[in-house]
Amino acid sequence: MYKYYGKRAPYLFLLPAAVVLILFFFIPFFQTIGLSFLDYSSNIYHAGFAGLKNYIDILHNPIFYKVMFNTLLYLVVAVPILAIFPLFLAILINQKIRGITLYKILIYLPVIVSIVVAAIAFKWLYAEQGILNYLLNVMHINSIGWLTDPKYAIYSVIIVTIWKGIGYYMMIYLAALMSVPKELYEACDIDGANFWIKHLTVTVPHIMPTIALVTTISSISAMKIFAEIYVMTKGGPLNSTKTIVYYIYEKAFENLDLGYASAMAVILLVIVMIFSLINIFCFERGKYNL
Repeated sequence: MYKYYGKRAPYLFLLPAAVVLILFFFIPFFQTIGLSFLDYSSNIYHAGFAGLKNYIDILHNPIFYKVMFNTLLYLVVAVPILAIFPLFLAILINQKIRGITLYKILIYLPVIVSIVVAAIAFKWLYAEQGILNYLLNVMHINSIGWLTDPKYAIYSVIIVTIWKGIGYYMMIYLAALMSVPKELYEACDIDGANFWIKHLTVTVPHIMPTIALVTTISSISAMKIFAEIYVMTKGGPLNSTKTIVYYIYEKAFENLDLGYASAMAVILLVIVMIFSLINIFCFERGKYNL
């Protein structure tokens, strides 16, 4: 009896996770692909077969390219900061200084704050009569339409994402820094290396897989941004903050065009998979014998 169940024990432990994946990932995944070939634009209750029409319409839709540009801009601005600045903080926090626990709590605090609460709080800060514009007026600078001017709106939302994610990625880096051998730092001290040289030659190469992981996670998160935009701008003004995920939501739940939204979701999935494959082939080939 023991041998019978012993051979199958790993599969029994994997069974609950497999059930969850099947119910909440694989079934919706294949349903989304199926929906992407249907036309719901004329009748939400009786969809017709559209073939590749939804994909063709997406590629001829200028708004799609606008939201993809916004998503790429979000990616280019937010990801480098979220990949580099938390590492800098983690290195500083990893030093033996007084009150280090307090600093960790303060930096990590935004992570545990609800994104909706954070977005509402920043929306008040960005208001026409908010604190930021008040400070600008005190310095005799004209008020800025942080969320109403297309030139500033998306950057204002990006700041919220960065503020919310710095503490999370800092903790990932802190965990990675614990694996760096102390002897390497001691050797650098003996050679007379300064603070920056020591970390550029020892820390960064040693935790490069973690840097790649943070870059990949933050990239995928930036492409799937939704809550901040929904709460703060609703994709405006003039579609300047509308990203691919918000556009999918708008098409699916406001316009009830499920086929069109599903086609965009499939395109987003392909893009996310490309980022994941780039991470695997560039940084983790040795793990998979590729």
